[in-house]
Amino acid sequence: MAALDATVLLLGETGVGKEKIAKYIYKNSARKEERFLAINCGAISPTLMESELFGYERGAFTGASREGKMGLFEVADKGTVFLDEIGELPLDMQVRLLRVLQEQTIQRVVAATNRNLEEMVRQKTFRQDLFYRLNVVPIRIPPLRERQADIPAFLDHFLAQFNQKYNTRKEFAGDAVRAMLAYEWPGNVRELKMWWSGRSFSAAGS
Repeated sequence: MAALDATVLLLGETGVGKEKIAKYIYKNSARKEERFLAINCGAISPTLMESELFGYERGAFTGASREGKMGLFEVADKGTVFLDEIGELPLDMQVRLLRVLQEQTIQRVVAATNRNLEEMVRQKTFRQDLFYRLNVVPIRIPPLRERQADIPAFLDHFLAQFNQKYNTRKEFAGDAVRAMLAYEWPGNVRELKMWWSGRSFSAAGS
């Protein structure tokens, strides 16, 4: 999959690690020496989205830069574009993106969403033709509550980061691990990671 230039659609709840998977695909692709550009479609103001994604020529509108501006798609030339929260893209921008994909202006796209795009297609809030163009290689990332076996590995990973950052040698008590295995983690891996930076935790260590 990583070796191909097919469009990948990552599906999963907020916080499951879709951007991490996108970066893994990128790092194992033939484009790993080129740019990886992550674009959060839900974080760009609709009034600025056109110029941010596609750029503009100098003097295109009042207040525009005299030199013009490269769009993010042009900046990512020959690299990989990660379109996060693709379900938040307005319909008019969906038309522009579809054209870009059809003309193969972008060779490698990884898109992600926590929304049900098929339902959005039925409700006519997401273009069917764009959905089919993006849904070439769909990958569903299960929520953390469905993969409890992965929790100890995440705990070890974040504990190692914590110990390195603060020069400590802490370890988890058994009851703390059992409690975290029993918790459903509605915010998924992101919540687990933020738990480290925002809360004290039950740990025993030397």
